Amino acid sequence: MRFETTIQRPVEASGVGLHSGVKVNIRILPAPPSTGLVFIRTDLERFAIPASWRHVARVSYATSLMKQGVLISTTEHLLSVFYSMGIDNAFIEIDNLEVPIIDGSGLPFVVLIQAAGIKTYRRRKRYLRIRRPVTVEQGQKKISIIPSDRFLLTCEIFFDHPLVGHQSLDMEVSPEHYATEIAPARTFGFEHELAQMRDMGLIRGASLENAVCFNKTDVLNEGGLRFPDECCRHKALDLIGDLALIGSPLLGHVIAERAGHAMHAALVSKIMSDPSLYEIISFDQLADRVVQELVS
Repeated sequence: MRFETTIQRPVEASGVGLHSGVKVNIRILPAPPSTGLVFIRTDLERFAIPASWRHVARVSYATSLMKQGVLISTTEHLLSVFYSMGIDNAFIEIDNLEVPIIDGSGLPFVVLIQAAGIKTYRRRKRYLRIRRPVTVEQGQKKISIIPSDRFLLTCEIFFDHPLVGHQSLDMEVSPEHYATEIAPARTFGFEHELAQMRDMGLIRGASLENAVCFNKTDVLNEGGLRFPDECCRHKALDLIGDLALIGSPLLGHVIAERAGHAMHAALVSKIMSDPSLYEIISFDQLADRVVQELVS
């Protein structure tokens, strides 16, 4: 895409927060060029929090943003959809502290954006292109990004369960691939972990309507899994949402091995703290460079 975008018309949704269990309404509105994605707490005098790596607050079981003590929680699914569907600018009005989980996937938000339509501005889109490899690792967990002129994703996971085990996914992220191959994948968990998570004040809004739950041998949801590797696809969805906090479309090959929100955030922070690792480039500049390389 050469130019910045927003949505054509406002759209809205409602539901409950996965972890808080509170009822919440969101309304997504068009925003001017170079605005980015901005959450607006309508219950707190329209306090605005940009969706930026600078405001990352908590990254344990979800990614939360905070500015001046005001919180927006579980942002990753919505941001993943904005990022992958090519929406650069939008205001997200929200009347509570957590983005609604809806069915646990990104698909309801894809449907919202498709209903809203996409408006293209005349301002050129600026991409963040990785120039040198970057890696963050901890034990068996590792996430890297290497230079590429496209946004490529490799995601590998392992969970000791007969329906999960080792799973991997390789794809070029595009609106079409994302909408059909990634967005429908739901958040998931394991029955033996539920009590501990609730004791931690988490998953108060979780149900089989908005999350996949595995017991020791099977999946408890009626209808089963949407994909045999739904868990890996959802991890990819989360990863894209966390990368969206960079604030610009990314050009690079991201390789995640058993990584989670905290490691995603560490990678983003490491990239943005060292300007020598990346360059900001327009689509036309990138296209010219590719042509020159082919000619030479």
